Amino acid sequence: MTYLDSIMTTDETWVHYFTPESKCSSMQWYLPGSLKPKTAKTMFSAQKVMATTFWDSEGVLYVDFLTEHHTINNEYYSALLEGPVKTAIRNRRKRAQTSASFFQDNTRPQMAACTMDTIQKLKWEVLPHPPNSPDRAPSEYHLFGRLKGQLGGKRFRDNEEVIQNVQEWLHWQPKDFFLSSIRKPPGRWHKCITNQGDYVEK
Repeated sequence: MTYLDSIMTTDETWVHYFTPESKCSSMQWYLPGSLKPKTAKTMFSAQKVMATTFWDSEGVLYVDFLTEHHTINNEYYSALLEGPVKTAIRNRRKRAQTSASFFQDNTRPQMAACTMDTIQKLKWEVLPHPPNSPDRAPSEYHLFGRLKGQLGGKRFRDNEEVIQNVQEWLHWQPKDFFLSSIRKPPGRWHKCITNQGDYVEK
């Protein structure tokens, strides 16, 4: 087990009741010389659920869901860390010590003073993350894109259907799916240095 395998990471994303298919997944085969089929432009639905996912090299530790009428603030996020997330780490690692190397986003709730106090109390090491850098966050470039690609074209009736489909998709991902992603950041960090801080697409 390497140091990277011990990292816990988190990020949040909106999951809509309806997500249009990506261009790749909606492509159709047609005979050379024939007219391309016309497709109607589709939009994301207004109704949505926010999924905040905490995970490591072995898989998902905890997922929190909020409806569109609620937002994550400092107190809510700190309570997540000190409650269900800490418990999930303890259960995963089968020991009372819940120390962790923690790779999180740098939005206001994550970087607030009360959040950092909670992290210090939990004895977690926070890994640095440059501002506005989704290309360095494993959830953004590895997890969420594949999740939304799988949900593309599906329509959900309510929050419960959204939550159930997200949980089922996460549950059925093999361990290698999470392990390979956790081990990618050093390569992306190196590309960032080589590109002098410029965006890393692949």
